[in-house]
Amino acid sequence: MTTDTQQTAAPSVNAADLCLYDTTLRDGLGMEGLSLSLEDKLLIVQKLDELGVHYIEGGYPGSNPKDAEFFQRAKEVPLQHAKLVAFGSTRRAGGDAATDPAIRAVLEADTPAVTLVGKSSSRQAREVLQTTEEENLLMIRDSIAYLVEQGRELTFDAEHYFDGYREDPEYALASLRAAERGGATTVTLCDTNGGALPWEIEAAVRAAREAVSCAIGIHAHNDTDGAVANTLLAIRAGATQVQACLNGWGERTGNANIVSVIGNLKLKMGLDVVTDEQLRRLTEVAHFAQELANLPPDPQQPYVGSGAFAHKAGLHVAAITKSAGSYTHVDPLRVGNRERVLVSELSGRRNVSEKLREQGVELELTDEQTARALERVKERESKGAAFESAEASFELLVRRTLEGYEAPFMLEDFLIVERRRHSDEADKQTASAMMAEAMVKLRIGEQMVQVAADGNGPVSALDAAVRKALLQVFPSMSPVHLVDYKVRIINSQAGSDAAVRTLIETSDGLHRWRTVGASTDVIEASWLALQDAYEYWILHWGQAEIAST
Repeated sequence: MTTDTQQTAAPSVNAADLCLYDTTLRDGLGMEGLSLSLEDKLLIVQKLDELGVHYIEGGYPGSNPKDAEFFQRAKEVPLQHAKLVAFGSTRRAGGDAATDPAIRAVLEADTPAVTLVGKSSSRQAREVLQTTEEENLLMIRDSIAYLVEQGRELTFDAEHYFDGYREDPEYALASLRAAERGGATTVTLCDTNGGALPWEIEAAVRAAREAVSCAIGIHAHNDTDGAVANTLLAIRAGATQVQACLNGWGERTGNANIVSVIGNLKLKMGLDVVTDEQLRRLTEVAHFAQELANLPPDPQQPYVGSGAFAHKAGLHVAAITKSAGSYTHVDPLRVGNRERVLVSELSGRRNVSEKLREQGVELELTDEQTARALERVKERESKGAAFESAEASFELLVRRTLEGYEAPFMLEDFLIVERRRHSDEADKQTASAMMAEAMVKLRIGEQMVQVAADGNGPVSALDAAVRKALLQVFPSMSPVHLVDYKVRIINSQAGSDAAVRTLIETSDGLHRWRTVGASTDVIEASWLALQDAYEYWILHWGQAEIAST
């Protein structure tokens, strides 16, 4: 069994004092190419609440109509753990907090907690706000005091705190004192540019801890790839509020990843910021967010990635079969993930048998059969195939190396013709189109079937023709369809002679499986993946029809 390695946190840190503050729906959405609908944002609120997050920042209600409507709709979402937070900025220079549009917007959002951002850098106050250092401190105190008088719990986001502390430490600390005098319950130290290094974070947090008596928070950006480490060091130095985003989303290179932060706090530092049951949902929530944002999950994301507990090297696989957890730092099940065995050119014989067992394939292979299958894997991978994400192709590869295995169909011959139609209509671009026709000859059992079909490209036409032929013998195959098709150039330096790899995901409405093909010809590579996709379905769910052919 895996034993989690825990280190004792700093004595001043108490799990009961720690609070998780998620800023995905505001700071996280600064990530390039990321956009969420109003409904998406409400769903993420529910997931974060279920995960045990204490504060959920919903955005700036004065920035756009969608954020304003979000706060109205969010009132209908029953929250069990979290408080909803509206985000805004301190009043304008020379203005009045009670009438300031930004202050009014967060007040009208009617959330129990509010976060205001203000400058903690004297240079930023002078050059960006174009006001005096003294006026900036008044802006911080007045804005917070007014909202506290209205019954709001206030967090002050000390923007550019670490840069400001480096340049003028006394002024940076003065901004925190101004926030505390205004009634802020937490002053959150922001590494806005993401350039602070761990030892700088620790020293500046300790200085803040000595300067104010209210709670300290940390908000780290990932421009040096140190956001999670900086967050953990800040906690050891006395910070108790953790601001972070799901999957490390955020502007530029992102924010601290709240998924990794939770895993490290709970499993490495022994701080129970979430329950064991909530921790087991970590992988589910991380993948849910990526899916909602139409982003592929990062397989190498710590704790929750599909590769976080995956083993490829033969020596590693041999070890984990003898002693579970030999190459994992925590038990994957604790975060809702699982240990996986990969098969590749780096594999040993045990990888083959373990991968089959993992996939639920009941095949007892002799040493000779295993060696033959492994040799075939290495041969296929040398030509560009990759089986790590193509479990169906891997199973078929192994079965094809066994004596007596007969494929349910064989492609005897095919011909693809492409043509470009042209019209004299005014809109030439829409009037012209590439068309393809495929003619295939398939041997299915003792039958020879010859058909033709059209498609909007050569692969589409080939797929349509093969399906048309197979449906004559396997009519129950009709729900089977491609749901994803990817092409990757393997050795781009070879120019037009480069090999390509195609990865296909197929579904019949109940099951999903992935297959791979590789060749210097994109059509052949696609055919190899298509062949595996249909053969895999027939092997597993078309047995009755095989018997009748």
